[in-house]
Amino acid sequence: MKLRHYLNLLFLFVISSAFAQESGAEINFETSTIDYGIISNGSDGQRIFSFSNSGNTDLIIQNVQSSCGCTVPKKPDGPIAPGKSSEIIVRYDTNRVGPFRKTITVTTNVLKNPIIALKIKGTVLPKE
Repeated sequence: MKLRHYLNLLFLFVISSAFAQESGAEINFETSTIDYGIISNGSDGQRIFSFSNSGNTDLIIQNVQSSCGCTVPKKPDGPIAPGKSSEIIVRYDTNRVGPFRKTITVTTNVLKNPIIALKIKGTVLPKE
């Protein structure tokens, strides 16, 4: 009877370990906020959010959307394999004078947290 009990426990442990390893895609950003600082009017507004897939299935970026038309994000074209890296390119319109804070919403196939909020901030100086 004891042997049967231990075999049942062993079986449950093996099954639960197998399911725990099937965690799916995981996204890890180097940073979730990019601070442009104080920048010149008309300067380069492109910045890059780098990330990696630390999961065990392909990561799919389903959608990337900004909080306004002054910020244009670009998502990767295809899936990101486990262990691989990619980037989301964000371009802010630096002809808009003054401070800014914008949010870029990233929708993924990650099971636990499929929606990630990235932020950009800074101040654009007036034309000289």
